[in-house]
Amino acid sequence: MFKWVWSYVRKYRFWMFFGLSLSVIVAALNMINPLVTGQIVDKVIRNGEHNRLVKLILIMVLCTVTKSVFRYLYQLMFEHSSQNVIRAMRQDLYAHIQTLDFPWYDKSPSGNVMTLLTSDLDAVRHFVAWVMYQIVENVLIYVFSILVLSSINWKLTLAFLVIAPFIIFLVQKFKVQIKPAHMKVRDQFAVLNTRVGENISGNRVVKAFVRENFEIERFDKENEEYKNKAVENADIRIKYTPVIEALCGLLPVILILFGGYLVIKGEMTIGQLVTFNGLMWAFTQPINMFGHLVDNVQRFSASADRLYELYCTKPSIKNCENPICKDDERAPKVKGEIEFRNVSFAYNETPVLKNVSFKIKPGMTVGILGPTGSGKSTIAKLMCRYYDTVEGSVLLDGVDVKNYDLQYLRQNIGITMQEVFLFSDTVEGNIAFGVPEASFEDVEAASELARVKDFIADLTDGYDTIVGERGVGLSGGQKQRIALARLFLANPKVMILDDTTSAVDIETEEKIRESIKTQSEGHTTFIISHRVSSFENADLVLVIQNGEIVEQGTHKELVEGNGYYNQVWKDQNGKE
Repeated sequence: MFKWVWSYVRKYRFWMFFGLSLSVIVAALNMINPLVTGQIVDKVIRNGEHNRLVKLILIMVLCTVTKSVFRYLYQLMFEHSSQNVIRAMRQDLYAHIQTLDFPWYDKSPSGNVMTLLTSDLDAVRHFVAWVMYQIVENVLIYVFSILVLSSINWKLTLAFLVIAPFIIFLVQKFKVQIKPAHMKVRDQFAVLNTRVGENISGNRVVKAFVRENFEIERFDKENEEYKNKAVENADIRIKYTPVIEALCGLLPVILILFGGYLVIKGEMTIGQLVTFNGLMWAFTQPINMFGHLVDNVQRFSASADRLYELYCTKPSIKNCENPICKDDERAPKVKGEIEFRNVSFAYNETPVLKNVSFKIKPGMTVGILGPTGSGKSTIAKLMCRYYDTVEGSVLLDGVDVKNYDLQYLRQNIGITMQEVFLFSDTVEGNIAFGVPEASFEDVEAASELARVKDFIADLTDGYDTIVGERGVGLSGGQKQRIALARLFLANPKVMILDDTTSAVDIETEEKIRESIKTQSEGHTTFIISHRVSSFENADLVLVIQNGEIVEQGTHKELVEGNGYYNQVWKDQNGKE
């Protein structure tokens, strides 16, 4: 994990090394003013060497100004470096999650992913921007103070060091306990984020079913759990911090009693005692900071572990060693022949498809009908290789889809999802999402085919109307037509329309059906629907029940039969 973080930090190692060098100088300069103060007491005040006063005061002023300038410079270097490190990390992690597949997204709540890319990354940024140089600076201040004070009086310095073993023992115990507590807080924060994200996305459903109070109670439960985890985390810190501060509070007592005794005995001067007093903070601050720094290091470690786990996650759906891609001589122009050969599939060991086989010739229009949960959408997802088969093979033009480059495969097999997703962009931007270089004329042509032009004039700014998040502000039918236009514009060789017209009226569906017929020329088209009327122009209809093909034939043949298709046709046409 640390090696992975270092791979980003090392790009800025020169500036960070320079910054650490300045912090070393600042740590050393912190020793000067207390020493000069002791000189003023002994030489100027007690011995009457007043001619030294101006020189000593100038040294103190110069030292203070130099420390301020150097501290400003190295804090600037670390902050800028940390922002660059996190920008690169966030970019790489975001790019990485684009490579992850449907199975990973199925198991990863959106709130957890958002927490990783925001809060956890900020913990890493804080470590690089502040904790790193604070560790170096405080360690050096402690070491320099010991060296300086021992050169003045080793006995009093040794008395100061009596508390060090107790501090080290406490910090070690604190370190062991705090990291698991941080992990629990981060995990619960991700759960809380997920709950909020789900509620915001589903706020219309919440209001429709008057479940506001239920959602408030659910959130309150997770919020209470987060509070408990945060309190547990804080309790660990609170348990150790007062003890460490109390031990540090013994130093002034040691200074007054033992230091005063040494002055009385003549083993120290008053000025040296003043120097010890002036450098007492150099003992107490690093000790007090030690607990905070260990806390921050463990917080960084917990967050970095979570981020590294994400970075190391590999997709289960990936390219083979030498995939067929766009510029490959093995890749002739895709014809659109689709074959399922003894395909079985299961979600989390729950069987969905069982030994499904069929072969579709290029240019055919195929309908798929079946009850909810029968496996219709799964067939579409296997064609696009969003999932891999458990048994059997899916072939495109006689070649297993696993042998194609994923991007090349999905450029040739396009799909409109059952759950329409639109981005917070203009209508034109959503239609041209798959073909960003498309001209406005091409967008208009696709819109006309998908009947988007029927309602575009009703929108405030036409094609420039900003669609709200997930298509808020549009009806279900309007969103479906925009999604259909997006597919038409992409113009893949194999088109899959998964319940594309479920939210449109009968008249619009008929128009869209004619458009699909026009657009399907030269394309292999799969139409998944619950409406039998969608299959009137289909060359073949597959009827799926319980993950198996129970009927297949043309619309006319199946209507004249005595199976599930015939019964659905009768139900939808009001026939006994």
